[in-house]
Amino acid sequence: MDYLVKAIDAEGFVRISAVRTTDLVEKARVTHDLSKTASAALGRTLSAGLIMADDLKNEGDSITININCDGALEKIVVTGKNDGKIKGYVNNPHADADIREVDNKLDVSKIVGGGTLTVVKDLGLKEPYVGQVDLVSGEIAEDFANYFAVSDQVPTVVNLGVLVDKDLSIKAAGGFILSLMPGAGEEIISRIEANVAKMESLTALIDRGYSPEDIILEVLAGFDVKFLGEKPVEFKCDCSREKVIESLISIGEKEMTKIIEEDGKAEVECYFCNTTYDFDKKDLEEILKEIKKI
Repeated sequence: MDYLVKAIDAEGFVRISAVRTTDLVEKARVTHDLSKTASAALGRTLSAGLIMADDLKNEGDSITININCDGALEKIVVTGKNDGKIKGYVNNPHADADIREVDNKLDVSKIVGGGTLTVVKDLGLKEPYVGQVDLVSGEIAEDFANYFAVSDQVPTVVNLGVLVDKDLSIKAAGGFILSLMPGAGEEIISRIEANVAKMESLTALIDRGYSPEDIILEVLAGFDVKFLGEKPVEFKCDCSREKVIESLISIGEKEMTKIIEEDGKAEVECYFCNTTYDFDKKDLEEILKEIKKI
C-alpha cells in the first residue's frame, strides 16, 4: 500500500516525511503510457508533490508544481491538496534516454535538461504564493533541494527515486524530504549526512519491502524518532463533466457562439487523466443559455 509518514526527532531539530508511491507511479505510467525515463521524472515529482501538499493546512489549499524544461520532456505538471490525492502529466510521455553507463541509472537529466521549477501554493488568499528557481541538475531531487534552500531558505535533504522493471512497470518508487529546524547544530547535520551516505539506494530499500517508517529510521539512525501519523496516497484526478462545463462557461458568450456555429460540438480532454468529455450541439446550446444568465 502506498502511504506517507511524517516524523520529528525528540528534540525538534529535524522534520522528515517519507512516502511509498510504487502503485501510484505505476498508475501514472499506465495512464500516460510513459517511457521508462519519463516514468522516473514524473514519479519523482509526484512523490515530492505529495510530501509538499501534506504541509498544506486547509482542505481547500492546493499546490501546483511546474517544471518547464528545454529537454525532450518539455514540461512536468503535478498538483494536489492535503488529502493524499495527487495528479500529474508530462508534455512528451515518450521522451526517453539510454541508461547511464557510469552508474547504470535512468538518465532523467537528459530528457529534462535546463529550465525552471515553479511552485504555486493557493492558500485561499487574494494572491497565490509563487516561488521559482532555475533547475540545477534536471535530476528532480537536487532541484527540489535547491528550491527549498533558495525559496524557503531551509536546509533540506531531498531523496526521490523510481525503479523501473524490464517490462517498464514500476518496481519501486518513493521519497523523503528532511528539513532542519532552527537551532540544529553541525553535529546533527553530520550525523544525518553520515546516515544518508551509508544507506542503500532508496528504491532498493523500497523494493526489499522497507516501509516509509523504516526509511525514516534509516535516515535518523541514532536519533529518538517521534512519528506523527500516516496517510494513504493515490494517483487520482478530480476532473468531472460538471467541472468541464464550468470551464466552458468561463470562455464567454462570443467564443461559445463561435464554437456552436463553426463546429457544432466540442471535445475536451483532461491532461491529468486523459478522460475525454464530449459535448454535442444541444449540450453547447444549453451551456450558452447558462452563460447568458451571468
